[in-house]
Amino acid sequence: MATKDADLSSLRIDRSSPGGQSSRPSRSYGKIVIWLLVIVAVAGGWYFGRGLFDSGVEVQLATASMSSPSQANAVLTASGYVVARRKAAVASKGTGTLVFLGVDEGDKVKKGQLIARLEDNDVVAARGRARENLHMAEADLHDAKQSLERMRVLLKKEVVAQSEYDAAEARYRRVVATIDSARFGVKEAEVAVDNTRIVAPFDGTVLKKNADVGEIVAPLAGAASSKAAVVTIADMSSLEVDADVSEANITRISPEQACEITLDAYPQQRYPGYVTKIVPTADRAKATVLVKIKFRDYDQKVLPEMSAKISFLAAGASNGAAESKALLTVPAAAVATRNGRTVVYQIRDERAVEVPVTTGQKLTGLLEITAGLKDGDKIVSKLDERFQDGIRVTQKAK
Repeated sequence: MATKDADLSSLRIDRSSPGGQSSRPSRSYGKIVIWLLVIVAVAGGWYFGRGLFDSGVEVQLATASMSSPSQANAVLTASGYVVARRKAAVASKGTGTLVFLGVDEGDKVKKGQLIARLEDNDVVAARGRARENLHMAEADLHDAKQSLERMRVLLKKEVVAQSEYDAAEARYRRVVATIDSARFGVKEAEVAVDNTRIVAPFDGTVLKKNADVGEIVAPLAGAASSKAAVVTIADMSSLEVDADVSEANITRISPEQACEITLDAYPQQRYPGYVTKIVPTADRAKATVLVKIKFRDYDQKVLPEMSAKISFLAAGASNGAAESKALLTVPAAAVATRNGRTVVYQIRDERAVEVPVTTGQKLTGLLEITAGLKDGDKIVSKLDERFQDGIRVTQKAK
C-alpha cells in the first residue's frame, strides 16, 4: 500500500544520461557517412573496373601497300609461276662415266657448245677399226675394177668364157657393197663417239647440275647410282608466266588481254604482259584452267620458278597504266575527317591513335596516301562516327 500512496509527480527523466535523446543526431550522422562510403566504393569500382569488362570497339586491320593505277582496271587477279618456254634436261644417249663437265650453275651456253663428256676409249677404238675396214674395202675396189675391165676386153676377143667375166663382175659388186657397208660402220662408230659428247641444244643458261665428274650417266638411269640428266638449261629469253584461273572466272580472260605481272620477290616492280594462250583443258582436281602470260618486257631479275601475281586488265585497257608509278594506298573506308584534318587510326596499347595523313588520287576502293604513312603500316580498315582518338579497340579475330 505504501507504494500505491507514493507521489508519482516527483518522477523525472534524466536526458543527460548516455541512453537519452541527445545521442540520436550522432547515430544519423554515422549512417550518412557509411552510405556515402558505400556509394564512393561502388562508383570507384565501376570507374576502375569498367576497363576489365569493356572489350572496346571490334575492328579489322588493313595494310598500307603499294598499288598501281592499273589495278583500278583489273577485272581479275590470279597467282602463278614464272616458267621457261624452252627448257631441257640435257642427257647422254650413251652410258658411261662422266669424265668432263665444263659448266656450272648460272653459266651461259651457246647452241652446240660442249657441256660434258663421257669416257670414250671403247667407242673411239671402234671408230678407228671401222675406218680401217673402210680403207681395206677401198683398196680391194681398185683391184676388182681393173680385173673387171680386163675380163671385158678378153670377153670381146672371145679369149675367156662368159662365166669368168660374170665372176669378175660379181667380185666388183661385192667390193662396192663392202665399201658402202664400211662407210655406214664408220658413221655408226662416229655416232657412238658423239653420244659420249653432251652439247647444248640451244642458247641458254645452266639452271642446275644434275651429275658430277665420276658418276655413271645412263640414258634411262636404270641403276640407283646412275644419273639420266647431266645439266638442266633454259632459254632465259623465253620466260613467261603460267597461272591457274578458276573455271568460274575463265570467261573474263581472252587472248591478247593486257596484264600486269608482279613478282613476290620484287613487289615494287611491275611488268607489262599479255595473255598468249588459254590451254583448252581444265584441271579436274583444282577446277582451274591454265593460262599462259607472256612478258612484254622484263629484266635479269626475273628467274624461272618465281612466284607471281597477275592482274588481268579490263578489255580495251593498255599496259600504259601498268608502266606508271606505283602509289601508296589504303582502303578508302579507312580514312576519315576529324576536326578539319584527314586522319587514319592505328592501334597502340589497345587504343585507337589518330594519325594525320595527306591524300592523293582515288582508285577503285582505294585512296592514295602521299604523307603520314609508309608501306606496310597497319591501320583500322573501316571507320565510323564512334572512332575518336584514344577510344578502346580490340582486333577482330580472322
